[in-house]
Amino acid sequence: MLPRLPGCSERNPDVARSTSTADDEESQPLSPVVIMGTGLVGASIGCALTAVGEDVRLRDRYRSHAVVAAGLGAGSVEHPIPTSVHLVVVAVPPQAVPEVVDWALSHYRNAVVTDVASVKAPVLADLRTRGRDLSRYVGSHPMAGSQYSGPLTATATLFVDRTWVVARGTGNEASQRMVERLAVMCGAHVVHLDADEHDRAVAEISHMPQLMSSLTAARLRDVPASDLLLAGQGVRDVTRIAGSDPALWRQIITANSTEIGTQLRAIRGDLDRLIDQLDDPDAIADLVERGREGVAALPGKHGRKIGDMSAVVVEIPDTPGALARLFTDIQAQGINIEDLSIEHGLSREVGYLSVAVDAERAPDLRAAMVRAGWDLRS
Repeated sequence: MLPRLPGCSERNPDVARSTSTADDEESQPLSPVVIMGTGLVGASIGCALTAVGEDVRLRDRYRSHAVVAAGLGAGSVEHPIPTSVHLVVVAVPPQAVPEVVDWALSHYRNAVVTDVASVKAPVLADLRTRGRDLSRYVGSHPMAGSQYSGPLTATATLFVDRTWVVARGTGNEASQRMVERLAVMCGAHVVHLDADEHDRAVAEISHMPQLMSSLTAARLRDVPASDLLLAGQGVRDVTRIAGSDPALWRQIITANSTEIGTQLRAIRGDLDRLIDQLDDPDAIADLVERGREGVAALPGKHGRKIGDMSAVVVEIPDTPGALARLFTDIQAQGINIEDLSIEHGLSREVGYLSVAVDAERAPDLRAAMVRAGWDLRS
């Protein structure tokens, strides 16, 4: 194995081990694990598993990617004895998943095989046409990632406290338990969904947001440069994920086109109504209110409603130590920071830190920040 380089942050092995149940301890060993595909997700799974002592072997179409992932601590590029492998994780681009899963079931004859593709029903349908015994195949999908790609972006904490879907109706009971154990060892919590249910859900909460972000960002190509200077945090928030990999999303959208089409037709109806009602103040207010209700429906930190929090926006100079001083002043008030984000000034070397706190404590924090000499943005 190559020496470990900075990149994959490590976790305390006791944290992951303590989440395992007694049944997990008595189940089939996880190691050795083969990870096929060493992009962000595959390499991050490798990092998470090696951090808790598992023996991980890495394979990739481009060996150099596997070597980089190994150097970051995601595992080893040495090939195991095929019959000794207990688990295979297929983390290749969506289009290649059925073929690679089929090959893995044949090559690693004693292993449970799971994939982490973001669409489940088409993969399962394709595998069924191949006529292979699928008792060792379990479809799964960790709901974690970013707009970045490649092994250099991998981190062992990518899946901590995130949802990992395990598809019902795939694999036998023992295979399901092994994939559940994989998710828990990576720090995730397991949710079971049918493949069709999963694909509908990800169309609603993942694929549609990606398309809406890309549509908004694409319009910016035609915006004059002088107008772009006015861009604030709103447009940056909406377009953040528009920087995602086009090749990957082409495959994802194509694979889930039926569910996404349903969502797009609903959006088209909303857009048509909005265009027709732009001169109707009540209709506009109703749309904005429905949007607020949608945001409020999203679960926040520890399951709290987002509406339970309020933002205090503080101007901070772009100088060493300013952020630490601000946090010290907040800590002195005994107020917990629930969330935060930062917007950078374009004309001045300042930032605007939005600190989300309990709504009942927000007035106290605002007053305390003013007393401490901080400027607030209303």
